[in-house]
Amino acid sequence: AGQRPAPAAPLGQPQPERLQLLLRRSWEAKNCAYCPYSRFPVGAALLTASGEIFSGCNVENACYSLGVCAERTAIQKAISEGHTSFKAMAITSDKGNNFIVPCGACRQVMREFGTDWDVYLTKADGTYIMKRLEELLPLSFGPEDLKK
Repeated sequence: AGQRPAPAAPLGQPQPERLQLLLRRSWEAKNCAYCPYSRFPVGAALLTASGEIFSGCNVENACYSLGVCAERTAIQKAISEGHTSFKAMAITSDKGNNFIVPCGACRQVMREFGTDWDVYLTKADGTYIMKRLEELLPLSFGPEDLKK
């Protein structure tokens, strides 16, 4: 079984009720996925520093390279509404016994907005594990590296 929220969240992590909402919104987003080619629906929900949640799903295209992942959809929606500071993201799929993880491109896009946020990786049964973004993309390249 995966981890369940503790009674009180450590500083910087979403409170249990907010985490449950984040996880639920990622499941809801997954149900909107447009994936007729891969048949692999993915949903993501992004918690901003101000407490708003933006969700996204994967959207495929017959020209495969033009598709976009759920994580990037959620980030782009948040940015288009003026949000660039993020606390957490939940990612959901129907993947059976393994936790869903973001692809390399999504990890790099997530990294654009810092490494100090939580990523909740789920299984189809609703269990999850939490990783820090810096764990998912160690020794990363970010905006501050352009100033060196």
